[in-house]
This record gives sequence, structure tokens and C-alpha cells, in this order.
Amino acid sequence: MCMGFVHSYGALVLLRFLLGVFEAGVLPAMLYVSSMYYKRHEYQLRVSCMFSSTAVAGAFGGLIAYGISAVDPGKPTWRYIFIIEGAATAFLGIVAAFVIIDWPEQTRWLDAAEKEVLRRRLAADVHEVCRMDRLDRPAVRRILTDYKIWLSGLIYLAIGVPGYSGAFFLPTILKEFHWSTSEAQLRTVPVYVFAAGCMIVGAWASDRLKHRSGFIVGGTCLSTIGFAMLLCQEGKSRDYKFAAVFPLLGGAFMVVPMALGWLQNNLAGTWKKSIGTAMQVMGGNLAGIVGSNVFLQSESPKFHTGYGACVAFMWLGALSSVLLAVLLLRENKLRSKGGRDYLLELPEDEKINLGDGHPAFRFTL
Repeated sequence: MCMGFVHSYGALVLLRFLLGVFEAGVLPAMLYVSSMYYKRHEYQLRVSCMFSSTAVAGAFGGLIAYGISAVDPGKPTWRYIFIIEGAATAFLGIVAAFVIIDWPEQTRWLDAAEKEVLRRRLAADVHEVCRMDRLDRPAVRRILTDYKIWLSGLIYLAIGVPGYSGAFFLPTILKEFHWSTSEAQLRTVPVYVFAAGCMIVGAWASDRLKHRSGFIVGGTCLSTIGFAMLLCQEGKSRDYKFAAVFPLLGGAFMVVPMALGWLQNNLAGTWKKSIGTAMQVMGGNLAGIVGSNVFLQSESPKFHTGYGACVAFMWLGALSSVLLAVLLLRENKLRSKGGRDYLLELPEDEKINLGDGHPAFRFTL
């Protein structure tokens, strides 16, 4: 909100830096806490519903920007957007501090019997022996050497580039279709609504099928169609170019929460989940650096570098998800054959702190 009142570039950079510092733990915490309430194959829909708020926010941002420019065309629109959306966020943040409960057993709206039902549901989904309640040296080693976390971070980074790029440059791209700035802002609304719909439908189907990696590949294919249309836009109509934006962002937005929910499905134990989630989000946030620098104004309106880089990163993420699925399938088969049962011979204090490394755990593909 304070960024709406700045009068120098230095102040804007400082406030942006502070925003990043204080916001850094928000997404990992939201993923971690919410995963404590739902079974693994009903969780993706909840994550995608949460993420669809970013698409809805983009739609409302476009409406607000259009409304402000129509009411007061002489004032810089971005100031009002920062103030209005920042004030709403600050208000909800204060409310959330008193409403959100960390753990299911601390909830005030569930009685003892309902809390027991919740505990049993979660225990039936992930065996209670798959715990990591103590952060000792073996636990740290298991977390830092877990290929799932590093590969999931790479997937999130790669598929995040088109999402960040779209969020940063969608109005600019639409403006290059020879709409005015206010018209371009208004036309972002249906694009974001379509993207939110793709998120929800994809997540619902993913939970029903208890499968993740195929939907990441499918979303990548959908997004690639949009990028291919824009890369071949020479001589095409404005309606053709505008139509390309829908599959582009629909696929890109669908796969981002899928990658985050997938890792949550495949981590067990409080310490493993909390640190693993933070590591994935930390790596994925680097996508913002890439996404904000690949659309070169000198290449307007074709943006070959931007579109090409986004396609390359999307497919890096998709192929990485295929690799991860193959590795997890192999691990599941190995555990079913007793190939990890030697871990049951570890000392008791280490055996009860294996997290998803316990032979009883099975991974989601």
C-alpha cells in the first residue's frame, strides 16, 4: 500500500525489497498449514482454489485499473492500484492473524469427536509411522539429499517463468495488439477468468485420478499452443492474437499449483514438510527474475525471445516432472518388493523419524 505514495525510485525499490522480505514465508506457510487438514488426493483442489485467487486478483486489477483511468484519467493508475489492493490485503492480513489456526487439534470450531475423525482420516491416508517430529543430524541429511525436493524446485522454477511473465507483461502484450492502455487492462479480465477455470477443472480431475505429472505435461501442451500461435502471428488478425493468450495463460496457471501440491503429497513429517516446502518455493521464486527480463521492448510486438524462452522453460518443467514421476514409480515398486525394509532395522529413535523415507509411505505420481 505504501508504494502508492512514493515519489522516488529509491523509495520504491526499498519498499519492494521489504515486501519481499516479509512476504517470503507466506506461501510456504500457507501450503504447509493447509496440508495438515486434508488427505493427499483431496488437497490439490484446495491448493488450486487458493491459487485461483491470483487469477481473480488479476481480473479485478484489470477492472480497477480500467475504472480508475475512466474516472480520473489525469492521475497515474498504478498508485491507486497499490493503495486499493494494498489496503485490502493489509486488512485481511490483520483478520487472518486472529482467524487462522496452525494445527487441527487447536481448532475451536471442531469438538473432540470431530478432531478424532480428522486425525483418523489423515492417518488412513499417510500412516502414522511416517513422521519426522525431530530435527536431528540424520533428519537434516535426509531433507537436504532428497531428490524430490530439488527436482520439484526445478519444476516450479521452470513452469513459473510463463506465469510470472504473463502477470508482468499481459497488459503490455495486449497493448501491442493496438488497444489503448485502458482497453488492454479491461481485456485481461476474461483471460484471468479462463485461467482460474483451468486451475479448478485441472485440480478436480487430478484429485479424482490421484495423479499429478500428466496434468503438468497437459498444461504445458496447452500453454505451448498459445505460445506457438503468438510466435506465428505474422499477418494474423488481432482476434487471432488475443485468442492465443487464453491457452497460453490457462495452461501456465494450471500447472503452477499442481507442482506445489504434488510435492506436498510426497512429503511426510512436520520438519520434512516445512523445510522441503520452503526449499521448493525458494527455488521457484527465481522464476520471477527470469520472467521479468525475457520480454524485450526492442522486439515488440513479436517478442520472439520472451515467447521462446517461456516455451523452453515450460518444457524443461514438463520433462522434469516426467523424470520425477519415473523415479517415484520406481521407488514405489522397490518398496512394494521390500527393497527398503532394511530401514526398519534402524535404532528406534531414528526409525520413527524417517518421514516419507519410511517403507510404509507410497508416493503420488
